[in-house]
Amino acid sequence: MSSLRISLAQINTTVGDFSGNSALILEMAQEAASLGADIVAFPELAICGYPPEDLLLRSSFIEESRIALEKLAVDARELPPLIVGSLDFDRHLYNSASILHGGRITADYHKQKLPNYGVFDEQRYFQPGKSVLLCRIKGVDIGINICEDIWYPDGPISDAALAGAQLIININASPFSKNRSSDRQRMISTRAADHTVAIAYVNQVGGQDELVFDGNSFISLADGQIQNHAPSFENFLLTSDIEFEDVLQRQLHDSRLRQMRSTRGNENSLEIEQVDLALVPFEKPDISNVVTNAPISTEEEVYRALVTGTRDYLHKTGFEHAFIALSGGIDSALVGAIAVDALGPTNVTGVSMPSRYSSDGSVTDAEDLASRLGIELLSLPIEGVHASVLDSLLPEFARSENPDAGVAGENVQSRIRGMLMMALSNHRPKSMVLTTGNKSEYACGYATLYGDMVGGFAVIKDVPKTLVWELSRWRNSNGEVIPENSITKAPSAELRPDQLDSDSLPEYDVLDPIIELYVEDDLSFESIVSKGFDEKLVRRVIGMVNRNEYKRRQSPPGVKITTRAFGRDRRLPMATRYSGV
Repeated sequence: MSSLRISLAQINTTVGDFSGNSALILEMAQEAASLGADIVAFPELAICGYPPEDLLLRSSFIEESRIALEKLAVDARELPPLIVGSLDFDRHLYNSASILHGGRITADYHKQKLPNYGVFDEQRYFQPGKSVLLCRIKGVDIGINICEDIWYPDGPISDAALAGAQLIININASPFSKNRSSDRQRMISTRAADHTVAIAYVNQVGGQDELVFDGNSFISLADGQIQNHAPSFENFLLTSDIEFEDVLQRQLHDSRLRQMRSTRGNENSLEIEQVDLALVPFEKPDISNVVTNAPISTEEEVYRALVTGTRDYLHKTGFEHAFIALSGGIDSALVGAIAVDALGPTNVTGVSMPSRYSSDGSVTDAEDLASRLGIELLSLPIEGVHASVLDSLLPEFARSENPDAGVAGENVQSRIRGMLMMALSNHRPKSMVLTTGNKSEYACGYATLYGDMVGGFAVIKDVPKTLVWELSRWRNSNGEVIPENSITKAPSAELRPDQLDSDSLPEYDVLDPIIELYVEDDLSFESIVSKGFDEKLVRRVIGMVNRNEYKRRQSPPGVKITTRAFGRDRRLPMATRYSGV
């Protein structure tokens, strides 16, 4: 029985960059050829980038994608067979895995299971495929499928195994969320063992809008053991030799496939397309089948996702520089550290905007942070502008029982700061304001619309406050950059004398679990209370979350790191009388 050398190319593509994506694919394919690969697999929709969303409703986009694919096939004619995520149109549009070999598109596999939940909306665009595709190389039958296909135990992977596959190559654009990579690995290892096939899993890396892709490509042998694993959050070519004698022996000793064929009919009842791929012999240098990716902590995983998402969002949208309002607090400190790690210190500017209520410690903490990060810090005191605005509003404010106008008066300061930040970014070419609000604040509406919410990208929008502290501690363990005082002092917006977050919000160690249960898990009021939370408190939190959907709709996009982020991942009406309590 043959062995095959498989290369999995996890790459960072950009939606609509057909030439750039093609060049990256070709570069990786050439590297794989130099390593003697028999076949090279690339992520889902690699030729056009993922997710293209409503660009898929434009015939010109579909046509350009196919032209780019055909050109890539010609350019790669002297290279090993390539499996490239692509678009295929034949009366209907398909999410496809195209086999490029010998200068042409040899075959297309059409994705069968189209996800339509969370951030996925593939049934809006694609027709599901129906047939099994087997590629034969050196006597080994390779089944091809795409992302969601493999999550169904009795779906396309089962069909491919029944048709005789010894190896499944699964191409993916699977977004990152906290702890998801380990869940994927367990699932695919189970699929491999259950169907007695080796599985090569290749995933995209990089950021695209709110989504981040972690890579973490790997190979599972037919017994479920992981043979090789690529690192996370970086372009990488994972190359590994798979011996198929063991796969054949396991299939001969495992009667389950034979029983399944008997129950569901035989392989002839399946709609099978098979292509034989003759290989150009490439010299095979020695390679090592060593697991290359050591496990990393949740904090490191999330932090790297935030860095990747921030870097790619700015670069892919044409921005080079970031402005960040530094208050001396923990949120802006963490965003500052992420921005520097993503863009470099010369491309980040901090802005201190003290008011009459800002403590000396907040100003010095912001200065300390800027010094540690090595970034420029601008000081723009807002007292003069603040006093002028209050003078203008005084006649109206004086008519109320509260001359300071309470929250309205506090928000004046925040909106002044937002105006100044946007003026700075407008004045400096290719600059973007990074907002500093966290998920706990966005959930409860503890943010000022057109104030601290203004900006182009909300870096920690999906990061609960308790995780902000954890990430800050983790970042400091790799070289202290966030001042200890910013971590340990009580959180405050400093919009009135002696203000604390706890004046308006429950303590974060109680608030965040309730938000997670309600927002991410969609649990009811009664279910949350049954878990031991105070009934009055739960009602209050749910009310705040429900009331502030209109604010979140007007907030910038931000990196998705949880299973349910605000925005495209969680869509609720703004005008509703359903409270759920």
